[in-house]
Amino acid sequence: MKEKTRRKGESWLLEPDDDLCLPRVPADREYHRAYVGEDRKIVRGVAAIVLLFAGLIVFAQLCLAVAATIDTRLLGRTGFTPLTHAAGVFSLVLLIPYSMLLQRWLYGLPARSLHSVAGRFRFGVFGRALLAFGPFVLIVMSVGFLLTPGDPVPWSTADLVAVFIIGMTLTPLAAAGEEYGFRGLMFRIVGSWTRESLSGAMLGIGVTTVLFSLFHGTIDPYILGSYLVLFGAMGIITWRAGGLEVAVVLHGAYNVSALVLATTLHLDLGGDLSSRGEIAGTPANLVPSAGLLVITAIVWWTTRKSGPARTPKTSGT
Repeated sequence: MKEKTRRKGESWLLEPDDDLCLPRVPADREYHRAYVGEDRKIVRGVAAIVLLFAGLIVFAQLCLAVAATIDTRLLGRTGFTPLTHAAGVFSLVLLIPYSMLLQRWLYGLPARSLHSVAGRFRFGVFGRALLAFGPFVLIVMSVGFLLTPGDPVPWSTADLVAVFIIGMTLTPLAAAGEEYGFRGLMFRIVGSWTRESLSGAMLGIGVTTVLFSLFHGTIDPYILGSYLVLFGAMGIITWRAGGLEVAVVLHGAYNVSALVLATTLHLDLGGDLSSRGEIAGTPANLVPSAGLLVITAIVWWTTRKSGPARTPKTSGT
């Protein structure tokens, strides 16, 4: 399929989600099989995963160090502040260009092919997912908070407003950063290590789900279970949808609703984020997980006839 160019004067907002035949992108492949070649490139893949985690850690340390310096020297504050929160969130946003750079450098594929099998970010898919699933995610997250009330702590009005702004602007991008890093780059890496597409999807979803869940630093069965369901669902949806747009919507709505509800209820957000390993979960933590399983089933059902989305049948030159 040939690329359809935007008409002169046409807004990017109205640009159709046509498939692009990008150079070096294999034809008629599922999303996680983009890196498949004559050999499985396991050593290269392991190196890419190490670089991904290294970037995640280095970005976080650098951003937090800058924020802490500004807080202590200019603002006279320590501990959890809106600035340190913004720094941690922004470090995750950096995973979007970083993952694209790693794909381009190590696998030679165009950076934009990381968005989806269409070779572009499909705003139509994103918008439909937001309208169809966004409100449902907000509802199940709210029910979870309703069933697990916490003790309120003092918040200043300025901090509440600052964290609200961060939550509505940077938090969705941070969720997208995690998706591009793990359901994007890492899923493609691990998914290319098998001979068959289905086994590659199973391996890729399993490895990325377990590693990223454990990386959150908790072994509480309820909280860890909620992470496993969240990231497993994002992996399955990315595979079936052939791109990251739906997962970005769901993960973003999940994180934004959690943050806004925590500040609305004046909960100890800083304490919860810094002591995840010490928090005891309850069955109520799995209420949003049930909602995500329903959404995953819907996505699977809607793709049952077509199967997972694939790259265009004609490859780019």
